[in-house]
Amino acid sequence: MTPLVQAEQAVLGSVFLDPAQLDHLSPWLRPEHFSRPAHAALYAAMLKLRADGHPATTGKNGDPIPLSWVTDTVREAGTRTRGLTASYAHSLISACPRPTHAPVYGRMVLEGAIHRSVTQHAIRLHQAARADAVRGGVEETVRHAQILAEVLADLAHRWGTEPRPLAPPASITLALQQPQSVDEQVLADEEFLLGCIIARPEQLLDVVDWLRPGDFADIGHQQIYRALGALHHRGEPIDQLTVLWETQRRGALSDGTLDGERVLRVCDPLSFSGVAEHFGEQVVQASLVRTAAASARQVRALADDESLAPGRLIGYALHALGPLDKVRRRLQAASGTEPAPPRTSSLAAATPPETRIDAARSRSCPHATIASAPATTAAPRSPAPDRPTRRSPS
Repeated sequence: MTPLVQAEQAVLGSVFLDPAQLDHLSPWLRPEHFSRPAHAALYAAMLKLRADGHPATTGKNGDPIPLSWVTDTVREAGTRTRGLTASYAHSLISACPRPTHAPVYGRMVLEGAIHRSVTQHAIRLHQAARADAVRGGVEETVRHAQILAEVLADLAHRWGTEPRPLAPPASITLALQQPQSVDEQVLADEEFLLGCIIARPEQLLDVVDWLRPGDFADIGHQQIYRALGALHHRGEPIDQLTVLWETQRRGALSDGTLDGERVLRVCDPLSFSGVAEHFGEQVVQASLVRTAAASARQVRALADDESLAPGRLIGYALHALGPLDKVRRRLQAASGTEPAPPRTSSLAAATPPETRIDAARSRSCPHATIASAPATTAAPRSPAPDRPTRRSPS
């Protein structure tokens, strides 16, 4: 039996022994936070009986608890799941060390629920990114990324903290980095984009404001794009020889990232003809899907680490989603679309007020009310920048 299951049993046992503990638990602990369906059904039954005015929940401190409290709870929970008996309820009572520690046990249950919820939504984001990579779109990836961000914000409020990105230590960052496989079509689009720019250098002005070297999956393509940007910045001509010379000056030939034949092949103006802006948008879309998959894997790895406290887990996960949001904004700039207005999430609507989550923040005094700072309203995301105007070559 894991410590999480023991914590769930202790929470339910404490409420059986002292129904008044629901006053400290109900504002922030929900039935879906329990990992076992039987435990979730019992807690939901307790909340319902309390809402219906059961005598056990309306009595004063020191009054004897009616015997019907256990039997009525088990009967109500039996309408939600099967297999519950009164003997199991009594085993939960015996599993509770101290009823007055119910808020601490409940915080343990919420901590386990945070790890599970973050893992589930990270998996969904990764699946959406893989599906969009096959379909060639980004809609599902963007939607699931927004859902994950909203879930993290809701969990942060329930835990009693602010949803702020937090950079993880270098040791964790290095452990989370994993190589990704790249589709051949993506590499072909990148190569075609570079060829279009070299064939018509003026097209660089159409993509330079929102296309970044990191959007290219191939390291060699990144170096060629950097060379193009350097030549454009200095106002020098762009052709096969100048690009080859610039890549050599940057060390891309000496370190083996590129070779001369490959650079000349990509820079052949007779082999490519097209609109660079269109292929640039395709490259950024592929970059968004690739970044989403990497962020989802990082978030899932963080959630699988049970040693991470919920506050740090949420902060690290929001930090992992940062690069994805930057790519999304640049894709909106490339396509000329305005960002959709922030949708009202049912999770945000269910967020308890800050003044009612003092039990989650309590550490040693479950009955003491700790006043918390007033809730702050998250600033809305800034709209995507307008379509960049062309700059004259320097």
